[in-house]
Amino acid sequence: MLNIRIICVGKFKEKYWEAASAEYSKRLGAYCSLSVIEVKEEKLPAHASRADEENVISKEGKAILGKINAGDYVVALDIGGRELSSEGLAAKIESAAFTSSVIDFIIGGSLGLSTEVKSRADLRMSFGPITLPHQLARIVLLEQIYRAFKINAGETYHK
Repeated sequence: MLNIRIICVGKFKEKYWEAASAEYSKRLGAYCSLSVIEVKEEKLPAHASRADEENVISKEGKAILGKINAGDYVVALDIGGRELSSEGLAAKIESAAFTSSVIDFIIGGSLGLSTEVKSRADLRMSFGPITLPHQLARIVLLEQIYRAFKINAGETYHK
């Protein structure tokens, strides 16, 4: 069974995000082994300078990279990444499963991902030019992964 790992910065703070995540996690259980790995969200000082922001991005990036294994296929969510349709994501997941038993989806913190994380990614993917809070991005990602598995299985969820 394919292992899907979501490596993300920060934890859910609201119960409704946890409930949505639990629902999609339950649904995905029929198709893959899903795990969510949360790394610490670094604190940004008040009136932060660009150097402070870069320091936060770097620390979060190192924490993320520390969770990725050598043979993992890595998909980084990045506003500058490639936009995929649901069918396109389904095809990427199906293709990646031939080369790796683990697909890591990476969601950065509020400042984004470090250059090192982006460089490690096999695919940089975007949900479009909009900015999403990382908690909402996590739910959208879970839904799209679920939709991709339904597409690949030829099942009717996908419209």
